[in-house]
Amino acid sequence: MVSKSSRPAVLVVDDDKAHRIMLRTLLTAWGYDVAEADDGDGAITMAGEAPWDLILMDIRMARVSGLEALQEIRRVNPAIPIIIMTAYSSVESAVEAMKKGAYDYLTKPLDFDEVRMVMERATEHRRLREENVILRKCLNNEFDGGSIIGRSPAMVKLLETVALVAPSEATVLITGESGTGKELIAGAVHYNSDRSEGPFVKINCGALTETLLESELFGHERGAFTGADRRKDGTFRQAHGGSLLLDEVCDMSFAMQIKLLRVLQEREVVRVGGNSPIPVDVRIIAATNRDPQEEVERGRLREDLFFRLNVVRINMPPLRDRREDIPLLAQRFLEDFTEKNRRSVKGFTPRAMDLLIRYPWPGNVRELMNTIERAVVLSRSDRIDEADLSLFQVSMERESALEPLPATLEVVERKAVLKTLEDTGGNKSEAARRLGITRRTLHKKLKKYGVMP
Repeated sequence: MVSKSSRPAVLVVDDDKAHRIMLRTLLTAWGYDVAEADDGDGAITMAGEAPWDLILMDIRMARVSGLEALQEIRRVNPAIPIIIMTAYSSVESAVEAMKKGAYDYLTKPLDFDEVRMVMERATEHRRLREENVILRKCLNNEFDGGSIIGRSPAMVKLLETVALVAPSEATVLITGESGTGKELIAGAVHYNSDRSEGPFVKINCGALTETLLESELFGHERGAFTGADRRKDGTFRQAHGGSLLLDEVCDMSFAMQIKLLRVLQEREVVRVGGNSPIPVDVRIIAATNRDPQEEVERGRLREDLFFRLNVVRINMPPLRDRREDIPLLAQRFLEDFTEKNRRSVKGFTPRAMDLLIRYPWPGNVRELMNTIERAVVLSRSDRIDEADLSLFQVSMERESALEPLPATLEVVERKAVLKTLEDTGGNKSEAARRLGITRRTLHKKLKKYGVMP
C-alpha cells in the first residue's frame, strides 16, 4: 500500500520470502514505507494501482521475470524508478535491464551501503524531476486554465496552487459558495495532470437518491433490482485511468459515505448485486458548497472521510471578493452570448459596468452570467445600459449601489441578508442556502446587525 505519510513508498519484488522480509526490515529502519510482491505479475498489478516512489525488483522469478515486469511497468508508468537485483552479475543482464529502462542495477548478496546510496539517489532524482516539470510549466505558461478568467490577487494565487497540485496524484477538495466555478477548477486539475488523456467523469452526489447514487457510483449487475436488465459500470469504472469529480460530496447520506470511504481505502468497487471486487485507478476530486469542517462538527460528514478527501484544499473565492475580475467576466459573457443569440451588442455603458461591479452577487459567477445573457437578449441598443440591468430586477437597491464602494459594502450586504431572510419567511436555513453561507455565519451576521436570531 502506498504511503499516506511523507515517507517514500517502496515496492519490494522478490520470490524469496526471506529476502523480502530482510529488505522490509532494513528499508523500514531507513525511513521508507515498504510493500511486497512475490512475483513480476504482482508487481505489474500493484504498479498500476498506485504511484510508487521506487521499485526494488529481483530479475529472476518463477512466473514473470523482473525484465518482463520492468517493460510492462515502464509502459504503464515510466516515472517510477526501478532498481533491478540479481545474483547473476553478468554484464549482459545488466545492460539489458538498463536498456529496458532500469534506473540502476544491484548484485546479490547486496552491499547495504550501496543499496542505501542508490535508493536515495533514485528518490531524489524523481523528486527533482517532478519539481522541474512543475517549474517549467509555470515559467513557460504551459498551465492551461481553460475557461477560468481572473487577474485578481485571489485568482492568481488560486491558479498558482492548481498548477502545483495538478501534476500530483493528491486528492483535491474544492470548497466555495454555489456558482463560484468549482467545476472549472476541477477540470483544470484534471487537464493539467498526467491523467489528462484519461476520462474526466463528473457526478452530482446531491442530485440522486441513495439507491440511485450507489448504482451510479459503483455500477450494478443484471437483475440487481427492478429495471436492471443489463450490467452497468459505475462512474468509478468509467473514470478508470482518469479523474472523478464528486460534486456536492457533503450531500451524501451517512450510509453512502461509509461505502465511499471503503472504495477510497481499498481502491476497488463492488457492483450493486455483485460480489467480486473490481480494481479502480481513479484520482478523486471532491467539491462542496458547504463548510466541510462544520459538517463534521454537526455529525453530517464522517471525520475519516473528510480527512481522506481533504489532502489538498482549494477554496474558490466568492465574486464579491474578486471584483477586479467582474469587467473581464462580463465582457467574456457578453461576447459568448452575442454570438450565441446572434445579437450585435458591443459593450457596457459606464453606468451599467459600475452597477455590475458594485452589486454583491450572492449567486456569484453563475448569477453574473445569467444576468449578462438576459441583458444581451433584451437590450435595444449596441450597449448594455443601466435600464437593461434594472429590467431584470438584479435585486439591488440603487441608492446603495451608487454610494462610494468602501463605505457601502456592509450596507449592501446587510440589506441583501435581511431581504433574503424576509423572502424566505424567516426560514434561516433556506436563507443561508440562498446566500451561499452557513447557518452559523448567518446567525453571526444577524447578531452583528442587531437582529434577534
